[in-house]
Amino acid sequence: MLRKILNNLYKVSGYLSAFFLMTICLLVIVQVGFNSIDRISTLITGSAIGLTIPSYADFTGFFLAASSFLALAYTMRAGSHIRVTLIFSNLPFALQKFMEGACLLLASVITVYFAYYTGYLVYESFTYNDLSSGMIAIPIWIPQSTMFLGLAILAISLIDDLFCHLFGKSISYNQPHSRMAEKINE
Repeated sequence: MLRKILNNLYKVSGYLSAFFLMTICLLVIVQVGFNSIDRISTLITGSAIGLTIPSYADFTGFFLAASSFLALAYTMRAGSHIRVTLIFSNLPFALQKFMEGACLLLASVITVYFAYYTGYLVYESFTYNDLSSGMIAIPIWIPQSTMFLGLAILAISLIDDLFCHLFGKSISYNQPHSRMAEKINE
């Protein structure tokens, strides 16, 4: 039951990341269309209409941060983070297991630390009513919240893998996740 809840949490995080990435694409396409209409208007009438999405750059930056942070756990679970295993793979098996656990513990501690202080930053931004400096003033705690959420989900994922490792279960990023790999292993 808990495994299903955690896996769904990681999937939802990945879907939210994809949503923000698609929203960036949509904003860019619309803004490019507006620029094209302005260019055509300038050629025909001699003056631009002035079409623009207010705070376009701010929104795309906020959505990029949201997409990047929300993708962390999903990407790790899929085994898509870059891991350098040259030294690690040449260690004796017992030392490999110890180092894997130590790395997961260290990564968990560091991620919890960053998640905690990002949460504190969100709290301060909310308390002081910090606003973005664009044409549309957005409360800055809103985009910061997606950073906190992504880090918190990554911390949960790392701790999940740490417990799996400690109890002898396979860790997420060492499992084949693609359908092709599943068919090969059948």
